[in-house]
Amino acid sequence: MAILLNENSNTSEKDDDKVYPLVAIRHGVIFPHTESIIQFARPKSVAGVQTAYDGDKKIIFASQKDTKIAEPEAKDLYTVGTLCEIERTLQTNGEMNAFVRGLSRVRLEKVITTKPNYLQATISEIPEIVEDNPEVQALINHITAEFKKAVNLGKAVDIMNFMKLMSGVSPSELVDQIASTLDIKTSEKQQILEITEIKERLKLVSEFISNEIKILEIERNIASKTQKKFDKNMRDTVLRERLKTIQKELGEEGDDDQEIDLLRQQLKRAGLPMEAYKKASKELNRLSRMSPHNPEAGYIRTWIETIIEIPWKNGKRSKVSINKAQKVLDGDHYGLEEVKERIVEYLAVLKLKSDQASKNSSSKKSDDAKSKSSVKIPTVLCFVGPPGVGKTSIGKSIAHSLGREFVKMSLGGMRDEAEIRGHRRTYVGAMPGRIIQGMKNSGTKNPVFMLDEIDKVGSDFRGDPSSALLEVLDPEQNDEFSDHYLEIPYDLSEVIFITTANTLDTIPHALRDRLEIIRFSGYTIAEKREIAKKYLFEKNLERNGLKKKNVTISSEAYDTIIQRYTREAGVRNLEREMAKVFRKVARRIAEGKTSKVTITPTTVPKYLGPFRFQETMAEVKDEIGMATGLAWTQAGGDILFIEVVLMPGRGKLILTGQLGDVMKESASAAFSYIRSRWEDLGLEENFYKKIDLHVHIPEGAIPKDGPSAGITLTTAMVSALTKTQVKKEVAMTGEVTLRGRVLEIGGLKEKVIAAHRAGIKTILVPKENKKDLIKIPKEIKDDITFKYMSHMDQVLKEALQKK
Repeated sequence: MAILLNENSNTSEKDDDKVYPLVAIRHGVIFPHTESIIQFARPKSVAGVQTAYDGDKKIIFASQKDTKIAEPEAKDLYTVGTLCEIERTLQTNGEMNAFVRGLSRVRLEKVITTKPNYLQATISEIPEIVEDNPEVQALINHITAEFKKAVNLGKAVDIMNFMKLMSGVSPSELVDQIASTLDIKTSEKQQILEITEIKERLKLVSEFISNEIKILEIERNIASKTQKKFDKNMRDTVLRERLKTIQKELGEEGDDDQEIDLLRQQLKRAGLPMEAYKKASKELNRLSRMSPHNPEAGYIRTWIETIIEIPWKNGKRSKVSINKAQKVLDGDHYGLEEVKERIVEYLAVLKLKSDQASKNSSSKKSDDAKSKSSVKIPTVLCFVGPPGVGKTSIGKSIAHSLGREFVKMSLGGMRDEAEIRGHRRTYVGAMPGRIIQGMKNSGTKNPVFMLDEIDKVGSDFRGDPSSALLEVLDPEQNDEFSDHYLEIPYDLSEVIFITTANTLDTIPHALRDRLEIIRFSGYTIAEKREIAKKYLFEKNLERNGLKKKNVTISSEAYDTIIQRYTREAGVRNLEREMAKVFRKVARRIAEGKTSKVTITPTTVPKYLGPFRFQETMAEVKDEIGMATGLAWTQAGGDILFIEVVLMPGRGKLILTGQLGDVMKESASAAFSYIRSRWEDLGLEENFYKKIDLHVHIPEGAIPKDGPSAGITLTTAMVSALTKTQVKKEVAMTGEVTLRGRVLEIGGLKEKVIAAHRAGIKTILVPKENKKDLIKIPKEIKDDITFKYMSHMDQVLKEALQKK
């Protein structure tokens, strides 16, 4: 049986056209049979509540569909709301708090706006349909039990309302009271408000309360696990402290205490400076008070172990012997006399400083003497030269001659400053920089530390490693090197730092200023032959499992490999070509075809294939408009051919071959010089107005730059314009001015070696470069004729055929 019921209705049919104040609720829904305290701040809402309270205290509350609308209108409100009675109000600071009691569900019939600027509406009450049957009673019992369960799980409710509900209320009041406590969306609460049948309303509320119970159970489960974990940690901590106390009373110590004591003993033996020792001891005391499960304990333990492993006082005692150093350098390297002489001088200075320091320390008996044998390294060496000329192996020989450890660190491609200075300890996976790691791996305080490829250091958003190297490579300040991970100054003043580079152009000026440059030139053919005989032969025998009795190489065969299969300043390609020969020999011996192989110039192609290079690169005949120049590259010296052709035009100078700005300016200067000397050269006054000059330097994919091709460019242009041949056996280098003066150039040794390798017999060099011939090997000077030029007229006289 269904009954239409209007509980707590205070309106009659004659009041249906009565106008009530209407207030929009931004969040939530007010249900009948509930009491609520609501806060109002919007002027319309405050005005509506105040008008109702001053009148018969009846007011309508309707929820708005969109909470973002500040001034809702009729279309922004749900059509079903609640008629309420205002019990009392409290107004403070422009806001109003009202205690309201819900009376009944109503439908908004007409909404109007009054002059006080608040909403009003006429309403019609919505009757509720209550069914009295076993299903409804079962739903009431179920929802009551579920609500009790939710409260027991921690659902927040008003205790007075809860006791009232449990004491027995009508089905309509029960479901509305429970619905008002649900933690659901406003739209879902509005859905409950609009249902008129009590049975359907009970079913929907039952679903919502069941979902809420599931969430409460999950939350309680999480809280329970967290509490158990916390209780276990607290229990373990308390038991651990009690265990320590018991062990201390018994005169015993735990594993943790033993580890701390061991670290403390190692720290004392590490020989740290006083300030560093105080800081490390402070961190060790922090570690002793921490729980082993504390993540920070692992970071501190790793830091302390790193501090202990770094050599603070252990330096290899090495007595510098000049004779031994000279013997080691001569035994490990052939040639490089100038380089070896400079290194021996460097070691001699180190020996004198070491002897002086020993005398001073023996005369001082006080404890404030800085060190018994510490000697600051006077300077940082930088080996500059093409690849494969022995820069790295010279560093190893220095370490060998001094009896010190050798550490090599490659800087090529490095872009992160942290690689040098390390990471802050606050970062996960932090570690010291590679300088400190190298010191730790060497185990000594005074190794020979080689920084390879210093010219290939880069920079990006992670910092500039070359700036960090300024402190490392400055003897005046590297005694307090700061690593971000250590946070303790470390003394690098006893380390012999050696850097290597192929060129100085990419090294920042501030860093280059801290280095003493030692240049490595390319090897001559004779030097390469001796290196191959004395070093590469033995090395390849061992690598390929051969013995001396298995293979013999004649001197002429070495020359053939050097001249016809390699074109380099160093000996790396020579070593590779010899390795090919030895592998093929090893195969023949392994197959049992022979037991001994002799390599001669005629049999070299059998192992290495056809010749890759001509015996000489020089021209085979005199040419018009082509001159041979000399160039310096990162890989050593090289020769280049400059070609000039004439064509009809308007005096345009065309330059090709990927020339740099300086070389383009040299070509322009050469052309201007020729135009200014037209009469002396036998040219017409306006010769250039009817022709274009095209200057090309072959191998156009290779960038070329520099002023030293000035006289070569001028000679090639004059040859083309005067139809005079250039002597094929003549090569030249020098800068030219507009007045024809020949200026000094650099890299003469590398250029001369390249010219000799190419078969050049006569070289024209600036007169100011005559002093540099002392650096040229004697066998080359005996094979080449040098002529010294001070003016372009002399160059043309020597380079061009007589006409």
